[in-house]
Amino acid sequence: MKTPLHTPSSPLSRRTFLGRSLSMAAVPPVLSAGLSAQAPASTESKPPAGPRIKLGVIGCGGRGLWIARLFQAHDGYELWAVADYFPAVADAAGNALGVDPARRFSGLDGFRRLLESGVQAVALETPPYFFPEHAQAAVAAGKHVYMAKPVAVDVPGCLAIEAAARQATQARQVFFVDYQMPTDPHNQEVVRRVHAGELGPVQMVDSHYYAGTFPDPAPQDSIAGRLQRLIWVNDVALGGSYHVNACIHAVDAALWIAGRRPLAASARARRGRPNAHGDSADVFAVLFDFDDELIWVHRGKHLDNQTGFDVTCQVQGQRGHAQIAYGGQAFLRSAEDAYRGEVQNLYEAGAVRNIAEFHRLVAAGSAANDTVRRSVDGALVTILAREAARRHTHLTLAQLLAENQRLEVDLRGLKR
Repeated sequence: MKTPLHTPSSPLSRRTFLGRSLSMAAVPPVLSAGLSAQAPASTESKPPAGPRIKLGVIGCGGRGLWIARLFQAHDGYELWAVADYFPAVADAAGNALGVDPARRFSGLDGFRRLLESGVQAVALETPPYFFPEHAQAAVAAGKHVYMAKPVAVDVPGCLAIEAAARQATQARQVFFVDYQMPTDPHNQEVVRRVHAGELGPVQMVDSHYYAGTFPDPAPQDSIAGRLQRLIWVNDVALGGSYHVNACIHAVDAALWIAGRRPLAASARARRGRPNAHGDSADVFAVLFDFDDELIWVHRGKHLDNQTGFDVTCQVQGQRGHAQIAYGGQAFLRSAEDAYRGEVQNLYEAGAVRNIAEFHRLVAAGSAANDTVRRSVDGALVTILAREAARRHTHLTLAQLLAENQRLEVDLRGLKR
């Protein structure tokens, strides 16, 4: 995932952060089609309303430590505890964040000790294989949950996240999934206009995610080495695959525009990166089917071939066309009107908005947890495409849900 998404005054990019070390990150049969966008919170520099929230961060590598610093900068949080599989990583994060050494935990079960340490909320930043277990345990312990995407790597994991979020809502706990594209005001305005009918009936959606690769060294006797530096993105069971972990941003944007899930997918994929060791494909082409003949085509490319980072979703309507993006132009042109805006520094700006919104929701006791549904749908839809490509077939979402196939990771040899 690489690009200059930034301007000279905003020197941080998605690739800059995601390319750094990231250590142990980790419904009913058919979900409702209702989808909602994340609402951005104000980023004005004023004291946040409500109490300071004692936060624990689970997964303290590159992105985990980075987002922990953003939580700390908000002033509505107290960085109370950290957990990471690797003791050295937990200690380094604890030193950087000023966390008491007694509240730094490691090993596979470190997250459980963190949940018992007095935290009120947790941020989950591990390989997504671990997300369902960590989220379920956090909700059961009465904690608010802020988590990265994708919410899971398989159907059982998606259903577990949906159930945990439903339990959180019943207990008035906040469960929030961090996507950045829906927080940008220009993207929001374009989607509002599309939904208002300014393009006429939507005929086609075209999404793509073009970026580079992550390190993919030869596996060792233990999988410990693949729990860091985003190596796990190369592994289907640990990271979901490049499509489920990365392309999901563009897929989420398309779901936001379409307002519903597709019924089926036909797909092809291949491994194009040199010296690949993980089992994830990195080049994808997907055609999604809807009941009203809407056409949605998605393409994904994760090769270090000088393409750069480009994540967009384009819409073709009868009277005009539009685009929303992770960086660059968001626009709408129709027979009657036009709109254009520049999406800038979204990786950081979107996270800052989401952190502020999470605090607002916790302080207000607002537990509708609207970000969960489309996040689960996005994970299911990317899993659908991954499996259709792996089988070289046309696969329906109903069939995928009925199979309910669980992916397993061999954790033998890892420290508890």
